[in-house]
Amino acid sequence: MEVEQNSETKWKAKVSTVLKEASAEQIWGFYGDFFNFHKWFPGLASCYGVHGANGEPGCIRYCGGFSIKSEDGEDSVSWSKEKLTAVDPIHRSLTYEIVDCNIGFKSYESTVKITPSGSDAESGCRIDWSIKVDPVKGWVLEDLVKKFEVGLDRAARRMEEALTNPEE
Repeated sequence: MEVEQNSETKWKAKVSTVLKEASAEQIWGFYGDFFNFHKWFPGLASCYGVHGANGEPGCIRYCGGFSIKSEDGEDSVSWSKEKLTAVDPIHRSLTYEIVDCNIGFKSYESTVKITPSGSDAESGCRIDWSIKVDPVKGWVLEDLVKKFEVGLDRAARRMEEALTNPEE
């Protein structure tokens, strides 16, 4: 975990996880399905497209769940609309930004990059998730980053499990 907190500027952080049983290409397939990330990410009850073609720059997804509390109170569904701004399938990276939400993020941009971690392309991978966000009222960056770390690790394990134990 890398963290840079300064109340005057954007918060910046990067969380990472390594998978031993899934290749970068296999995991990239899950991220390329931008409109269906709720299948993998804990705390997302729903995720679906509201604009554009799935996985194409400019498309927008709606994500709803309870992972981060909404500004409306504990019992309301937290939601965000996220716009895919860049996709590089060759280097397996994508960038998206939150364009509207009720979770207090005034400016948020993330980049996910998936790289091979072993000596060949089939022997594991690393997922790096970089985040830039304006300071969020009521949060300390380290606590926000911990949520992202836990979420990334659980999502990666779910993806790896789906690949190693496919439903029959």
